[in-house]
Amino acid sequence: MLATFLIGLREGLEAALVVGILVAYLRRIDRRDVLPRLWAGVGLAVALAVGIGAILTFGAYALTFEAQELIGGLLSLVTVGMVTWMIFWMQKTARTMKKTLEGGVDRALATGGLWGIVLIGFISVAREGIETTLLLWSMVQSFGDTPSALLGALLGLAAAVILGWLLARGMVRLDLRVFFAWTGGFLVIVAAGVLAYAIHDLQEAGALPGPFSALAPIVGGTVAVGAAGFPFGWAFDLSAAIPPGSPLAAILQATVGFMPQMSWLQVVAWALYLAIVGTLFVRGLGSRPARPSASAPLSSVPHHAEPSHHQGAS
Repeated sequence: MLATFLIGLREGLEAALVVGILVAYLRRIDRRDVLPRLWAGVGLAVALAVGIGAILTFGAYALTFEAQELIGGLLSLVTVGMVTWMIFWMQKTARTMKKTLEGGVDRALATGGLWGIVLIGFISVAREGIETTLLLWSMVQSFGDTPSALLGALLGLAAAVILGWLLARGMVRLDLRVFFAWTGGFLVIVAAGVLAYAIHDLQEAGALPGPFSALAPIVGGTVAVGAAGFPFGWAFDLSAAIPPGSPLAAILQATVGFMPQMSWLQVVAWALYLAIVGTLFVRGLGSRPARPSASAPLSSVPHHAEPSHHQGAS
């Protein structure tokens, strides 16, 4: 629940800040008449994200176990790719995002088309919505506790909407550079865990060699554990000390991607992802100048300036 709450909070706040910039700009140029179109695009993006979640949740019931594991593993890989791309995309483009969004609004208004503003609202939220849906779905598959995971995500999204509204009106102060840096680091760790679980699904489906395949090393009639199990056996098995369904196992899996029983391929993929992506993420943070905390309402930011509360999105 804590993990999905943080994901909902971060992803929701990113979307809320983007929508806040668009709404503030339309009000500043006195084009409130097109706000319904913007909100229509936002609503369509939310509906798309919910629809994808419903299809993923209910569409797999008619499939075989191997097919479910294969689809789950592949979608988890897609999720890891999307999350990784979004982390670095936001880190690179956050400082110019306001100018880009306002330029898109100007072009849409200049053409006079109805769908221009609708499309801007849709795209602004659809990226975050689809990413959030895939990430939450992957985590629910690995946790096996759908109600708590979904409740945490809904609470996080609700908190993001409220926080975004308060930030837009200057009613709270928050150093978003620090906020997005910490939550970005958390997403890197979560993505590593999702990658490890994707490897597990693909091994169960037979798409990758592992403890469930004929290549698994056997010692004493069971799949080998530890050094004897390398590369297609179990790296470790702590199921006796940490039961897979226990609260401790859920907390460890939600925070660092740890599972009581992991194969060597899972451990290697998890470690390589953290080493490579984590290093690049930290380097990206170090190359950016410090930014002030968010305090001013979006509507009060001059037309030529970046809003200070959005500079730190990563």
